[in-house]
Amino acid sequence: MQGSETVLQKLNLGFAAIPDAPVALMLRVFPALVFWQSGQTKVEGFAIKDSTWFLFENEYALPLIPPELAAVMATVAEHLLPVLLILGLLTRLSALGLLMMTAVIQVFVYPDAWMTHGLWAAPLLAVVARGPGRWSLDRLVGIDRGTGG
Repeated sequence: MQGSETVLQKLNLGFAAIPDAPVALMLRVFPALVFWQSGQTKVEGFAIKDSTWFLFENEYALPLIPPELAAVMATVAEHLLPVLLILGLLTRLSALGLLMMTAVIQVFVYPDAWMTHGLWAAPLLAVVARGPGRWSLDRLVGIDRGTGG
């Protein structure tokens, strides 16, 4: 038993030596790409597709926000926030914006997709909580010193 503890302890020390910066970058990039891809399905060139207008009017029953405004807000957010997140600029706010979008999608649009939304939310919450990491414009310009990487 003693030998296996030593092996596990050594493994854990090795895992703990993984640098924070690439981990923080991955936590930013992968959820950003999910939202970027979704944003790309909503547009043709610089125009919002007819199918996007239709979805927001008929399938995405959001309360309080008119479907026309929701379509524009979602389309802009799915293009702007991922870029900021990948660059690590205004990172925590960008991650928070995408986290809020995830919550809205979960609650009002696709409530049965909680596993998928959880996979989006977890890295976004980590970025909100820990910051953008060393490899970010926020760190470079001194906006966010962060707690990780």
